Amino acid sequence: MSELAELIAGWAIPGRIEWIGLRPDRRSEMIQKNEVFISDEGLSGDRSRAGKRAVTLIQQEHLAAIGSYLGRGPVTPKILRRNLVVSGINLVALKGREVQVGEAILRFTVICAPCSRMEEALGKGGYSAVRGHGGWCAEAVRPGRVKLGDAVKPVD
Repeated sequence: MSELAELIAGWAIPGRIEWIGLRPDRRSEMIQKNEVFISDEGLSGDRSRAGKRAVTLIQQEHLAAIGSYLGRGPVTPKILRRNLVVSGINLVALKGREVQVGEAILRFTVICAPCSRMEEALGKGGYSAVRGHGGWCAEAVRPGRVKLGDAVKPVD
């Protein structure tokens, strides 16, 4: 393995699931959960799509960044409508890799770009504040249960 490949493959500590949310219907209020089952269709009870966008994840550390771009404190996960909030590990570094999240194995596929609703939810500049900080979409490689506090780490 080349030196660059070794650097890219490295990680310091596992991440952790800090928040779980379901979007039962389009525009419905997010439902916060303590645990959920993830299948290839996405989170049980969520309106997610099967395939490469089955699960959405965002980095907890980015909630403060988004809020600071708006001149306020951290935004809440409910506003951004992502399924899983993860702390302690750089999600960007996991792109294209298989990642164990609780009992499930996910593969990060594409960025989760903001939608025009961010202006409505966050106010003027909301869309731009989320750009580059909106998280990732993932597909389920192996179904499993995920609960608050579960580890998030690359499958080596």
